[in-house]
Amino acid sequence: MTALYIDADACPVKQEAERVATRHGLRMFVVSNGGLRPSQNPLVENVIVSEGADVADMWIADRCGLGDVVVTGDIPLAAKCIEAGARVLRHNGERFTEANIGQQLAMRDLMADLRAANPLGAGGSGKGFTKADRSRFLDALERELRAAKQA
Repeated sequence: MTALYIDADACPVKQEAERVATRHGLRMFVVSNGGLRPSQNPLVENVIVSEGADVADMWIADRCGLGDVVVTGDIPLAAKCIEAGARVLRHNGERFTEANIGQQLAMRDLMADLRAANPLGAGGSGKGFTKADRSRFLDALERELRAAKQA
């Protein structure tokens, strides 16, 4: 049965994902290092993992599989989930796929190298999360959940 996994630390679409999962009657796992208000929804399991680098990511990667949907902005986690057969979305609705994950990993590594080479350079905070991003996410999540159920 399809499940929805949310990499919840710094995830701006937890409530939206919960509404969609509830409409589909799906189990949703909200995985974090803590500090989040737990949902009272019986379909939502709030998973608090021990602190440490990538502990929440490992929890998700170890459990997701074919027919599941994962929401994350973490590219290495996305790669592991795709390898496990899950469908993966960013918070803005962009889809990670087998066709684009290699390029995404390479770009991530390149940017990390550039930041390391210029520690005094502008650190840029990136663009803000918009209403359009939220809308794209909702549309994409609906499509991915329907496709996952058919898998």
